[in-house]
Amino acid sequence: MKDTFKHKGLRQQLVETVKNKGIKDPKVLEAIGKIPRHLFMDSGFLDHAYVDKAFPIAADQTISQPYTVAFQSELLELKEGDKVLEIGTGSGYQTAVLCELGAKVYSIERQLELFKITSKFLPKLGYRPKKLIFGDGYKGLKEEAPFDGIIVTAGAPFVPKPLMSQLNIGGRLVIPVGDAVQIMTLFIRKGLKEFEKHEFGEFRFVPLLEDKN
Repeated sequence: MKDTFKHKGLRQQLVETVKNKGIKDPKVLEAIGKIPRHLFMDSGFLDHAYVDKAFPIAADQTISQPYTVAFQSELLELKEGDKVLEIGTGSGYQTAVLCELGAKVYSIERQLELFKITSKFLPKLGYRPKKLIFGDGYKGLKEEAPFDGIIVTAGAPFVPKPLMSQLNIGGRLVIPVGDAVQIMTLFIRKGLKEFEKHEFGEFRFVPLLEDKN
């Protein structure tokens, strides 16, 4: 696993790209500039690693577009030590960004193939989430709740109620909601039953899979 000067140069170009698209949080930009995204992809696709596009990975999933990762991360407004639940570990790239931001990360993955790969891979890069779980993201992670932030990295046809209930007061849920096209949505928990909702335009994600068993 190599991270060369060339890779680092390409990453700085990527940082400028997402910055020009409106990402302002210096910690998020620093994370994008630090994480070797090419190592999260098949070595044959190195030319695509630092292009601002989503790209296919195992199990018919994708590694999210860097701008989308940065956008969702920025919406969370994380502070050092915040407890975060990620729904959809995928390649682990977003997980790594959350770790770089100083969060205590709990991440759930529905695809066993990806779960096995990412569980072994992240520690090799020095990223150690608090817990990686193979399971149904629609249910959240009740035993570790409440969370300061919850991030969903797949398109949800509706907002799962367990995720809303597992947020801390003041906590933020960032979720793309919709079928073919999703609206990036932020919920801020203001009270036991009170949530503030904000919408941020259209994005495209792979579907959030539900455990039908």
